Amino acid sequence: MIAKMQLQLYETMDRQKRQLLSEFVQVKGLMPLLMKPRNKQQWTPQDRRELVLHLKSLSRVSAYIALLVMPGGFALLPVMAWWLDRRRGQHGALQAQ
Repeated sequence: MIAKMQLQLYETMDRQKRQLLSEFVQVKGLMPLLMKPRNKQQWTPQDRRELVLHLKSLSRVSAYIALLVMPGGFALLPVMAWWLDRRRGQHGALQAQ
């Protein structure tokens, strides 16, 4: 029973991973498009349609991105580890004095 639950969990994770990757691939051309006004170029009507499509695609992924950057999320884990280690080093230095 536990093995079946694990298999279902892995299948769900794999499906979500494939969906995220497909969304990120679609957003690939967004940065050059956003940089056009900065490079003194005008957006064409086609560019505006592409921007809308890119932003809609990003809105589907935004829940995952929010989970990654929330306090305690996976993206902040290395920063938290560094900060806690830095504090431990300062605490040890104070005790040695």
